[in-house]
Amino acid sequence: MTNVLTNERPVFSIVLPAYNEAANIRELAQRLVAVAEGLGRPFEIIFVDDGSSDGTDEILDQLAEGDARFKPIHFTRNFGHMAALAAGLETAQASGAVICMDADGQHPPELVPDLVARWEHGAEVVQTIRDATADNGAFKRLSAKMYYRGLNVLGEVQIPEGSADFRLMARHVVDTLNALPERIRFMRGLVPWLGFETGFVHYEAPQRRRGATKYGFWAMLKLAVDGITSFSHRPLRVAFVLGTVVTFCAVVYAVVILACFVSGVALVPGWASIILVVLILGGIQLFTLGIASEYIARIYKEVKQRPLYIIRARARRPSDEQ
Repeated sequence: MTNVLTNERPVFSIVLPAYNEAANIRELAQRLVAVAEGLGRPFEIIFVDDGSSDGTDEILDQLAEGDARFKPIHFTRNFGHMAALAAGLETAQASGAVICMDADGQHPPELVPDLVARWEHGAEVVQTIRDATADNGAFKRLSAKMYYRGLNVLGEVQIPEGSADFRLMARHVVDTLNALPERIRFMRGLVPWLGFETGFVHYEAPQRRRGATKYGFWAMLKLAVDGITSFSHRPLRVAFVLGTVVTFCAVVYAVVILACFVSGVALVPGWASIILVVLILGGIQLFTLGIASEYIARIYKEVKQRPLYIIRARARRPSDEQ
């Protein structure tokens, strides 16, 4: 890659969180440059190294040495995908729009001109919708469908099925997003929550060429919990309703027992029924406590006001020495 120096403010910023993606970075970087140059306007590419341990940081620094349009950020450790996205958005200098995408190659860079075209026609946010993924099995497809349906049933913001963190946002949208004070950021919900005019671009994700996905079952479960607790208090209402129903049933049961006692009907005490009632009540109590604890944990994280991430270094480029 040739050495490119520029002091122009970029019109477009491309933000890519990267965690242990050394096998994909170089090829993806070449594709990104080819696509971005085709837009005909200044651009920058911001890779956020989220505490990688496979040499991703070294590759990013080498790219920056050869091309000043690459502006890598290195975290001190792995802070997570959402934190990496936030760092990239806060760093982006684009005057026009910011494009967010993953660094694993399953968000095709060749789709960027379509996003830009929708933005030029008035959309303030252009959200991609993944219709299919080449290497997803039946379980992955089913769990993804359940994930989005669960979010939309319990959440207060409707998130289209198949949407991820591959999107374009106009400069004023990014500024508004950056100004939000919350620490636990669920971007898939925050962006539609802002309410800006949104366009959609559909695509099919190609098979991952190298490396392994960072979003396994537990990561998806955590993301789902973050999404629900960030945008809905309905689980707390469910717990309240469940507790009310159980209390009502207990009162009815007590009335029946009292009526039997008054009428002289003999009731044979049963160990199984007592244990069953205890288990049901205990399970509901633990379930309710579990829901409440998720919200309390998020309050705990918010009030500490710790930074979302800590930057270890930004790569020095030839332009920095001029």
